[in-house]
Amino acid sequence: MKELEERILRDGIVEDGDVLKVDSFLNHQMDVELFRAMGKEWVRLFDGEGINKIFTIEASGIGIACVAALEFGVPVVFAKKSRTRNIAGEVYHTEVPSFTHGGVSDVIVSKRFLLPSDRLLLIDDFLANGAALEGLIGLAEQAGATVVGAGIAVEKAFQPGGERIRAKGVRVESLARIKSMTSGQLEFC
Repeated sequence: MKELEERILRDGIVEDGDVLKVDSFLNHQMDVELFRAMGKEWVRLFDGEGINKIFTIEASGIGIACVAALEFGVPVVFAKKSRTRNIAGEVYHTEVPSFTHGGVSDVIVSKRFLLPSDRLLLIDDFLANGAALEGLIGLAEQAGATVVGAGIAVEKAFQPGGERIRAKGVRVESLARIKSMTSGQLEFC
């Protein structure tokens, strides 16, 4: 998606360790007009797939998922990275390693919100190693739900996540695919 790529080039910051900071428009301060354009693009890409829920993981994907859900006209369900007192009843559970934070998070979602009849579109801000998406896929499988595909804002195509998720048979539609990030520069696929 040209608009997202241009924004990354203009406002993104490449740091050491394969880190791309897009916090001025994507995952700290959020440009909801850009999110709306992203949502419209995912609607175009997944037209006719019968998506009835957007499924994401806490935290950075939630804003993007909410605006995309408006475009699809469906609710958002997000997996939480810790159990809180207000989650009553049975949950689906998995563990997800984090590239950004290091360590492993216990990720849960209430069984009330993921059903075998659900056709899910997974949404996330980044796809690097694929652990977050694998966690969401695992939760969907536990529920017996169908994963229609994944909508990703930025895919680091030089890391193994996209290839791993696609090898599982999941359709991945990334709006910006980065081929390389070196010496403060980045190149799109």
